[in-house]
Amino acid sequence: MYYVQGQTGEWEVVIGLEVHAQIISDSKLFSGASASFGAGPNESVSFIDAGFPGMLPVINEKCIEQAVKTGLGLKAQINLRSVFDRKNYFYADLPSGYQISQFKHPIVGKGEISLDLENGETRVIGITRLHLEQDAGKSLHDQSADDTFIDLNRAGVALMEIVSEPDMRSPEEAGAYVKKLRAIMRYLGTCDGNMDEGSMRCDVNLSVRKRGVKELGTRCEIKNVNSIKFVQQAIEYEAQRQVEVLEGGGKLVQETRLWDTGKGVTRSMRSKENAHDYRYFPDPDLLPLVLEASMVEKIKAELPELPDEKKNRFITEYGLKPYDALVLVAEKATADFFEKAAKGGDAKLTANWVTTELFGALNKLGKSIEESPVSEEMLKELVGLISDRTLSGRLAKDVFEDMLSSNKTAKAIVEEKGLKQVSDSGAIEKIIDEVLAANADKVAEYKSGKDKLFGFFVGQVMKAMGGKANPTMLNELLKNKLGK
Repeated sequence: MYYVQGQTGEWEVVIGLEVHAQIISDSKLFSGASASFGAGPNESVSFIDAGFPGMLPVINEKCIEQAVKTGLGLKAQINLRSVFDRKNYFYADLPSGYQISQFKHPIVGKGEISLDLENGETRVIGITRLHLEQDAGKSLHDQSADDTFIDLNRAGVALMEIVSEPDMRSPEEAGAYVKKLRAIMRYLGTCDGNMDEGSMRCDVNLSVRKRGVKELGTRCEIKNVNSIKFVQQAIEYEAQRQVEVLEGGGKLVQETRLWDTGKGVTRSMRSKENAHDYRYFPDPDLLPLVLEASMVEKIKAELPELPDEKKNRFITEYGLKPYDALVLVAEKATADFFEKAAKGGDAKLTANWVTTELFGALNKLGKSIEESPVSEEMLKELVGLISDRTLSGRLAKDVFEDMLSSNKTAKAIVEEKGLKQVSDSGAIEKIIDEVLAANADKVAEYKSGKDKLFGFFVGQVMKAMGGKANPTMLNELLKNKLGK
C-alpha cells in the first residue's frame, strides 16, 4: 500500500482520473471537417467549428458507434437515451462560447476496469461514466512575444470523457489504469491513445486523508497531463504538497492546477468550478440521442478479443506464465506479432524471445514492434532452428544480431556462416577426448571433488568447436567420460 509519510503520520492518497480520449473518426463530432492530426493551422475548420451564427450541428454516427463500443469494452451500461448539453464558458479558443457535451444523461453509465499490478495483485477500478463532447481549439502562446494565436483544427473533434471512481490509491495504480484503458481502446480501434499528439489526455483528481480516516479530503484537479510518466510524477508531487499544507496548519481549497513538466511541480490555475458555474442546459439544436437496442447488440457481437480475454487464452492455449501473457497482450500489435510467430511452433520459447531479445533490440533501436526489422515469420524460423537443435541458444543470439542488421533469414545466415549446431556424437566425443587429455591435472582435481570444474571442460569443448556443439549432447558425453 502506498502512503505519504508526513511529520504527523501516514496519509492515504485518493485518486480519480478523467481521461479525454479522441475518437478515431474521419470527421468531427458535429461537422464534416477532417479530424486527422497534423494539418496546418486552421486548415481543418468548418463554419460550425468556428462558431459562425446560424450553423447547425449534425451528429456523426460513427462517433456514436465508437462511444458505444468503448462502453461495452469497459463492461459498462449503455444508455439508450442520452442528451447533449451546452457547457457555457468563455475562452479565446472556444469561439461559440459553449462546448457541446453531456451532463446529466451520458451515453455510457457505470463500468469497470481490471488492473494487473506488478506485485501480482488485481484491482478493479470503477468507471462512473463515459460521455461525448466536442474538443476546444488550441491557444498558441509561443508564436509571438506579444500575441496569442488560435488554431481551431482541434475544435469540434469528438472526445470521449471517461471518468473513473476515486478508487486508485497510488501513482502506480493510476499509471496502470491509464495503460489498461489505452490498451482497451486500441484493441477496439476507438482511440489511438497517442498522448504525445494530444489524442489522449488526463485530468487527475487527488485528495489526501490520514490513514484510517474514511471521510474524503478536499480534492484538487491537475489538468491536461499528457503522459503516463507525468501522471505518476504529478500525483507524487501533489500528494506531498497537500500533506505539507495540512500538517503546516493550512487549509486546502478546491482548485484546478497545472503540471509544470520543466520544474516538476503543480501550480495553481484557477479555483475549481462547479457544475452550476457552466450553466448547463440541453442543446436546443440537438434532439435527445435515442439508440436502438439492436444496434447496441450488433456492436457487442462484433467486439474483438480484449486484453483480459486474450491474456487468459494465452495462458490456457499456449501454456504461458501469467506475467508473460500480461506483457504480450499489453499492446495489440505485440499480441498479434507473438501469435503469428508462435503458430505451429514452441509458444513458450517464442514468448521468451519476443519479451527478451526482441524487446531489448527494439528498445536499443528506438523502434516499435510494428517497425521491427525481424518479422514474425523470421522469428518463427529462428525459434524453429533452436527447437530442432540446428542452433544452440548462444548461436541463435548471434544469428539474431545478424538478422537485425542484414534483414536476412536465420537459415540464410546459418548456411552462409556455417553456424549449424553439431549433433554428431562422434565429432563431439573426439574433441572431449582432446580437451581431457590436454587438462589431465584438472581431470584429477575434478574426480577428487572439485565439481565446479565441469563448467571449465564444457567451455573448453565449446571453444574448440566454435560454440557449435549440441549443449545437451555435450553435457551427457562429458559426464560419461568423467565418470560422474
